[in-house]
Amino acid sequence: MATQEQLELSGLIKSVHQRLRDSAKQQDPETVWKEHVRDAGLLKSYAEAMHKLATCYWDRTMEVSCKRSNSRIEWVVASCRSYFHGATPLLYLFREKDDKVIQAIDGIGHQPDHRPYTIDRIRLLDVGSCYDPFAYFPDFDVTAIDIAPACASVWHCDFLEAEVLKSLTEPLVSEEHRSIEAFPSEHFDAIVFSLLLEYLPSPDQRLRCCRKAYELLKPEGILLIITPDSRHQGANAKLMKNWRYTLGQMGFGRIKIEKLEHVTCMVYRKCIFPAVSKRWCDIHREAYMQPVLNIPQDFHESKVDGREQEGEMEVCRTEEDEGEIREAFAGLPFLES
Repeated sequence: MATQEQLELSGLIKSVHQRLRDSAKQQDPETVWKEHVRDAGLLKSYAEAMHKLATCYWDRTMEVSCKRSNSRIEWVVASCRSYFHGATPLLYLFREKDDKVIQAIDGIGHQPDHRPYTIDRIRLLDVGSCYDPFAYFPDFDVTAIDIAPACASVWHCDFLEAEVLKSLTEPLVSEEHRSIEAFPSEHFDAIVFSLLLEYLPSPDQRLRCCRKAYELLKPEGILLIITPDSRHQGANAKLMKNWRYTLGQMGFGRIKIEKLEHVTCMVYRKCIFPAVSKRWCDIHREAYMQPVLNIPQDFHESKVDGREQEGEMEVCRTEEDEGEIREAFAGLPFLES
């Protein structure tokens, strides 16, 4: 059962997100976001609430209940290690699969000349990091960023506004302001969006966020997305499949999806050949699929004339679902009431 403090903290997080989404439906989403980023007092309260929820409730709950397999942090670390540093790294298995697909597309004897992907430490960009949870793993070289850092090791950065420059070899930083202004293209092995996309108030901003991740990743690098999901497995399958279609059009191929307790976790691979992921889109596209990154809250929280606004991919909750959310894990942010 969630404590009163946990409910209050999660309520603050949820209210911030809901106000952003509601405002973005009435005004220009870019203006709404820029005004939010300038609200230092609110950002400070948000960062403190998120930090306390993560370290005092979510992570501690996993440790006490021996459910470390449900920890989003452990999931990211394990997924990166198996992809880059496993006994047989998954990177090479998916490379081989992509080669076969591109050969089928070309219809000729395609013989790609690949370079070995050898790294000692995984260069990881943690977007919306809050408290830099991956800094404690020695095999990771972490750059942690947030619009409201909760600890000194996290750089201040609005990921939507940061530039991507081919001329850079390292992130362009301001030591005085402890901020990052620009990133080099194709620089990172892995990028993490943990409970991030739900923060952004519009689908277009979420798309831009993913496109920027694509620019920043090395070919064959991975984007790890963790999104809140307290419904039963498969309840949001249609929405997640549309995400796969949307990111596939960018050149990402989804290589893993896993439902943990209260979250859905996905790994997307930056294909060497974008035609490979786009071929999946061509084969598997269904009538409802559009290049858009909606979240369930887009269809439920806004009301028009006192009625819920309906959407093409609306996902309805049952009373049982609502009860599970309130009783089991009321502290997870971004959930609907």
